[in-house]
Amino acid sequence: MEYYLPILAFHIVAVMSWMALVFYMPRLFVYHVENKDKKDFTDVVKIQERKIYKVIGFPAMLATIISGITLIVLNPAFLSQGWMHGKIFVLLLMIIYTLSLEKHRKKLENDIYEKNGQWYRAYNELPTLYGILIVTF
Repeated sequence: MEYYLPILAFHIVAVMSWMALVFYMPRLFVYHVENKDKKDFTDVVKIQERKIYKVIGFPAMLATIISGITLIVLNPAFLSQGWMHGKIFVLLLMIIYTLSLEKHRKKLENDIYEKNGQWYRAYNELPTLYGILIVTF
């Protein structure tokens, strides 16, 4: 338990970095699809999308998961709490959402425009809902 607080601090920082991805990436998608006729612009956005996913967001998601599991291993009593089961369920939804961002990113990287800006604006609301549920469980 002597390492619990530093691991918890790391976990919180990892969560914050992961949230940067899930809140900002769909906004980049909006800019991308609404400016698809401006190649110079979309080339820059493609770089931003790739870097925020591969360099910041996905590694932060993995760090969040690993540090979260570590916290549970250090305090397994959490698993007997109903709120933890709810938190883990919503966490799984957030992981699926994150992986879906990569699917959309790859399509946009290949100039496949299946969704419009309105759709991505609406899709951008899901992590807010998930975040509220995770924090309130």
